[in-house]
Amino acid sequence: MTYKSAAAGLNLGGGKGVIIGDSRTQKTEALLRSWGRFVDTLGGRYLTTTDVGTVGRDLETIRQETQHVVGLDVTLGGSGDTSIMTGLGIYMGMKACASEAWGADSLRGRTVAMQGFGKVASHTAEHLLEEDARVFAADISEGALDRARSMGVQVVGVDEIPGMECDIFAPCALGGVINHKTIKQLRCQIVAGGANNQLATPEDGETLHHRGIIYAPDFLINAGGVINAAAEIGQTYNPERARQQTERIYEKMAEVLATSRKNEMSTAKAANMLAEARLASVRKVRGIYRK
Repeated sequence: MTYKSAAAGLNLGGGKGVIIGDSRTQKTEALLRSWGRFVDTLGGRYLTTTDVGTVGRDLETIRQETQHVVGLDVTLGGSGDTSIMTGLGIYMGMKACASEAWGADSLRGRTVAMQGFGKVASHTAEHLLEEDARVFAADISEGALDRARSMGVQVVGVDEIPGMECDIFAPCALGGVINHKTIKQLRCQIVAGGANNQLATPEDGETLHHRGIIYAPDFLINAGGVINAAAEIGQTYNPERARQQTERIYEKMAEVLATSRKNEMSTAKAANMLAEARLASVRKVRGIYRK
């Protein structure tokens, strides 16, 4: 999350809070309010919002215990569903990679295989379908698959998706899916999706590079959610400003691709350099003001 914020140009650090349990059966008001009380003890050093297993109404429950919540519904003065901008950012990252791979950023007629079809993936798919891309999806949830079918997305089996012949493989479920085993199965030119921590190890980024597969670093292209949430911190939320900043993910991805090409290094390493350079500059400025 620190690298995600840094690469997006946000003045935020990074942190993830995890409530252990099955959100479908164990989520209760008492549990969410307990989480809110814990967040409140941090005094604003940590802000909470939605992620896997939570939805907007959960934030309203948490908000009863702490003011340190972002991503509330727009009717409550918040920035709303973070997955909308996350999906847009992933789409923009895909287009930048397409320009690198094929000389044009159009995704018309391109085949995209989505591993997982949650909120983020469905918003990404909306943009892809609008551009007449061919979208396939796999998910373990029947509800997610029903949503995919209703949008015109073609559903395939979970076991089929990693080795499916496609232009773009989009990991949009959980992390660690790009590993020594799955890399051998990939039949795509681009890996770009919404899942966090897609690479099981740093070496897997190097392996993709050596195989000639363009990898869109996850923390770079899935930053739309945190960009959207940041747009309401200490100011009135402006959706157009959040959208414009999210669309600049295209430029950030193009910069990483150019660095990768120029220095003959993986995009994973190039993206790390981008984030680390901004962190170093911020530390320098903070150091000046601390003297």
